[in-house]
Amino acid sequence: MHDGDLIDLDITGIAHGGVFVGRHEGRVVFVPDTLPGERVRARITDTRKKAFWRADAVDVLEAAPERRRHVWAAADIDVVPEDRPGGAEFGHIELGHQRRLKERVIREALERVGKLDLPVDVRSAGTADDVEAADGTGWRTRLSLHVDEGGRVGAYAARSHRVVETPDLPLATAEVARAALAVRGARPGRVDLVQPADGRVRVLARPDGDRSRPTPEVVEERVGERLFRVDAGGFWQVHRLAARTLTGLVRDELTAAGGVDPEGLHLDLYGGVGLFAATLAEMGGSSTRVISVESDPRATEHAGENLAEWIGARAETARADRFVAALAAGASERERERLARGVVLLDPPRAGAGREVVEGIAALAPGTVVYVACDPVALSRDLATFAEHGYVAANGIRGVDLFPHTHHVEAVVVLRR
Repeated sequence: MHDGDLIDLDITGIAHGGVFVGRHEGRVVFVPDTLPGERVRARITDTRKKAFWRADAVDVLEAAPERRRHVWAAADIDVVPEDRPGGAEFGHIELGHQRRLKERVIREALERVGKLDLPVDVRSAGTADDVEAADGTGWRTRLSLHVDEGGRVGAYAARSHRVVETPDLPLATAEVARAALAVRGARPGRVDLVQPADGRVRVLARPDGDRSRPTPEVVEERVGERLFRVDAGGFWQVHRLAARTLTGLVRDELTAAGGVDPEGLHLDLYGGVGLFAATLAEMGGSSTRVISVESDPRATEHAGENLAEWIGARAETARADRFVAALAAGASERERERLARGVVLLDPPRAGAGREVVEGIAALAPGTVVYVACDPVALSRDLATFAEHGYVAANGIRGVDLFPHTHHVEAVVVLRR
């Protein structure tokens, strides 16, 4: 068969990344915009690999009971595949079933990559009248649009860099969606829309090839009663409930594991502007020793400000691997005693922490490790390395569906020896 040919497929599984799995004469075919239990007609788009092909669904011959009209009309199955925008790859699936599929993805990654058998529970982030609608829309406070050479403004088509203009952005807050409609005349590149705690949307143009670095605007984000300073274009979770939900989950899991010892030495790796370091410090008390470690100097500067009320807290600019290696090599006996009573929390990027960082953490021998993960495969790989050093997740994986209608999922794991 060749690219462009049509085939009928029974969809039986799901793969990491928001695509689904069918088979044609024994060969795996990855197809988006479907779900297990369906029979679809698909157009082959890539036959270069012997092990698998890729295809686009063009028609649903037998729909699964969990299929719904797509939450984003521009991405519905009725739209030709090349014109469907990316970013809402689960938008055609009932919300509860989305979470069951995310549990399945995590569980299968643990089994396949980590060779681990752990319970997995993925729950909703919850809703609030002014935050997320019950249908899982209206939650994005940060959004990137793209501008092409013809001046078109919109999202990229799925799995491409072709701009698709869309009349609506259902996952965005109403304010962000209105601001997006007003973006006109921008130079080719990217436009970021950011809505911090004050509710006013900032529009940040990032033209292609522009290497100038103007002084960034500093905004504030709120978690409960606490404010965090962060650059408007810096990293912060895109869901309004995300920071509150994740810190609450970390707090609950640590409390169940015995809490935060105020006499311990605690680390927040990949610490950003100090969100989780503040959680550890709040749990341990005013003199808790906690170090936020972040490679971005601007984020570290904000972390220092955000942690200023705790006399034992500090923020350091460093790569996590180098910081952990230096501490493991040079820690005093007293520091090692404190680390043995401490918590090492890591919230790595999508690629995960990697073996070097995990083994460095294990060499520090902390009493507790908390892993906040955004990628099931990277998490599974790192958990397998932790297991080699005796750190196990006795209570399994707690997942939270912070990104409804997408394939993304966050997870929190507590590890003890």
